[in-house]
Amino acid sequence: MIRAYKFLMRPTVRQGQALGEMLRDHCSLYNAALQERRDAYRHPSKTSVTYGMQSAQLKDIRGFDPERQGRWSFSSQQATLRRLDKAFAAFFRRVRAGQKAGYPRFRGVGRFDTVDFPKDGDGCRWDSTPHDPVTRVRFQGVGHVRVHQHRPVKGRVKTVSVKREGKRWYAIVTAEQAEVEPLPATGRVVGIDMGIACFLADSDGGFVDNPRHGAKAAAKLEAAQQALSRCKRGGKRRRKAVAKVAALHRKVRRQRLDHAHKITLDLVRGHDFIAHEDLKIRNMSKAPAPKPDPEQPGSFLPNGAAAKAGLNRSIADAGWGVFLAILNAKAECAGRDVMAVEPHNTSRTCPECGHVAKENRPTQQTFHCQACGHTAHADTVAALNILRAGLARREAQPA
Repeated sequence: MIRAYKFLMRPTVRQGQALGEMLRDHCSLYNAALQERRDAYRHPSKTSVTYGMQSAQLKDIRGFDPERQGRWSFSSQQATLRRLDKAFAAFFRRVRAGQKAGYPRFRGVGRFDTVDFPKDGDGCRWDSTPHDPVTRVRFQGVGHVRVHQHRPVKGRVKTVSVKREGKRWYAIVTAEQAEVEPLPATGRVVGIDMGIACFLADSDGGFVDNPRHGAKAAAKLEAAQQALSRCKRGGKRRRKAVAKVAALHRKVRRQRLDHAHKITLDLVRGHDFIAHEDLKIRNMSKAPAPKPDPEQPGSFLPNGAAAKAGLNRSIADAGWGVFLAILNAKAECAGRDVMAVEPHNTSRTCPECGHVAKENRPTQQTFHCQACGHTAHADTVAALNILRAGLARREAQPA
């Protein structure tokens, strides 16, 4: 099993400058390789340029420009070219599937924030000074950079990546673990129902409030974006305004991640089996289709787009996708079982008699069975039905 760790680096001023130059030169290599592919395709011969062809040119490129390209790791430059190759592979896959293609674009220096080292010991070395109580990672052309290692890395280190977020630098380490250490069994199972009004309701009757981090920061973000729109391009004030907007977005993202980590940790530690809805988040957050007016060609009828836009913002702010991804990762590391079930009619089915009807849920929070009169919170009822469906699916699966 592969696990990823993210650690804050504390480079010196010179090391920070060297890391910035490394990103700049890898960005230049990425853009040059993209330009070569574009020119080859526009040529009358329609020549295709592959990763192997561009990787074979690296030796000559490093010899021609030793000051900018020759000082960095050969493997990291290959990883940058492979990154471009993956972008083109994804582009052609979307074209064949009939989706919005999204041709690979040139990257500005401010939008190229990651350099990958595909093998520990080749251009980089994790914990390069084991005799030193302070953890350090060594990068070719940069030196030994201090790392704030807040937890131990278990397993054999496979890859190391450098990432810039604002004014901070991070080292992302992936390690391979031979065996998973499962947590002790608790004998408990739970079903969870996710929503907007209440972030999470479980089958035991518990509730987790929706923190709405994005909505709370909306006023500050609006003011910062308005200030950014008033700045002239290329000025120092605009760079500061851009940094402020990015910092606010990063704070919201970190708050959302922190909330997801805490909730999932409690679920994984306290239950052997967790069932949740198989949510199609992308479909749920789609904009409504326009409604042409048959009586007035060129005009459209109201389709509730404004209300749907507000719902889409709430769905994105809740962060269901991030929550489920973290839940599955933690459950895998702890040896727990997680099951996704079909969410259809989970909040309209009576857990006592099994009666299914739209009228069983008269309001957002109330469940009242029209057949047997059972009354409960609608989200708790949904969580109970999700748990039962998950247990039934687990028993039906072959051993």
